[in-house]
Amino acid sequence: MASGEERTEKPTAKRRREARKEGQIARTPDLGGWLSLLVLGLAVGPLLGHEVDAWRQLITASLTAADHPSVPLALQLLRNGAKHTLLAILVVAGIVLLVSVAAAVAQGGMIVSPKLVKPSLKKLNPVQGFKKIFGPRALWEGAKMLLKSSVVALLGLVAVRSLIPLVGGLVPITTTIDIVHDKALGLMRNVALASLVMAAADYAVQRRRVDKQMRMSRSDIKQEHKQSEGDPLVKSAIRSRQLAAARNRMMADIPLADVVLTNPTHVAVAIRYSGQSAPRVVARGAGAIAAKIRATASDARVPLVQDVPLARALYRSCEVGQEIPPELWTAVAQVLAFVISRRRSGQYGGDHRSPRADQPLPVVPTSVRRRRPTPAAETS
Repeated sequence: MASGEERTEKPTAKRRREARKEGQIARTPDLGGWLSLLVLGLAVGPLLGHEVDAWRQLITASLTAADHPSVPLALQLLRNGAKHTLLAILVVAGIVLLVSVAAAVAQGGMIVSPKLVKPSLKKLNPVQGFKKIFGPRALWEGAKMLLKSSVVALLGLVAVRSLIPLVGGLVPITTTIDIVHDKALGLMRNVALASLVMAAADYAVQRRRVDKQMRMSRSDIKQEHKQSEGDPLVKSAIRSRQLAAARNRMMADIPLADVVLTNPTHVAVAIRYSGQSAPRVVARGAGAIAAKIRATASDARVPLVQDVPLARALYRSCEVGQEIPPELWTAVAQVLAFVISRRRSGQYGGDHRSPRADQPLPVVPTSVRRRRPTPAAETS
């Protein structure tokens, strides 16, 4: 990251992925807890009614069994009580677990970041610890805790005041139990709803803080682009080496050519005919590359035939390794027949004029793979 440049740009997708791997995501621990409390407040009524009926039956069976006590009957009652207790615990724990996992997934998923638990001397820095204790984040946590305590105390006070008329024994005990039960569940739901509102506000603050930490400078974005797309200088150097290697391979194939067609100085195209397929271009070039092709062909005693229209047509329509187009078969065949006749008489190499006597050529499509030669290629 650039240290002197202000980070004002939004984080890129790659930066967000890296931050996510490092565990740097917006998350509030309050959401799962208070959402679990709300779900329990909504579900505990039916669950409690079912368990109360089960325990009433169990108590009745226990009192009845006292008239004729026995070890097997006592063990049976004990198993029934343990089963109901375990079932209630599992239901409550399952609800809390499912809601907590759903809340974690909604806030970015379950992420295990080794970097967060990796030992680091920076965590022992007293300056950083002082900032955590008295910094803006600590102030927000303190204000949030104070607000939550105040809201819970206020809702509890309202619930307790509504129960004052029940004091004194004027209300039947069953009615008192029902009212207290409803008030307790109502208090649980109200506290959970109020806390969920504060948890949503805390999540917004955490997300704003994380987004601010992930912001990037223009230099960071440029550097990331270079790392992902590749440095233009490095890519240019690699391409230059690839072109040089391809040019060396092309030059190595020139001694195998049957003829080199020239125009006579700007373009050179070397052709090889194996007798089993159409003639194939083994080398082509313009400018300085054409001069190298001619020099290499002269050293290898490959004949040079000057044919301006045919050389230009082959250069425009063929790449190295391609067969010549059918429109030029007749013209190339005349040149190859001339070269082969000289070879049979023991004559190799040399500069010659084309035997075609300036015969017109048909229109040939330009090769779609052809690239215009760069100035560097023509002067190298």
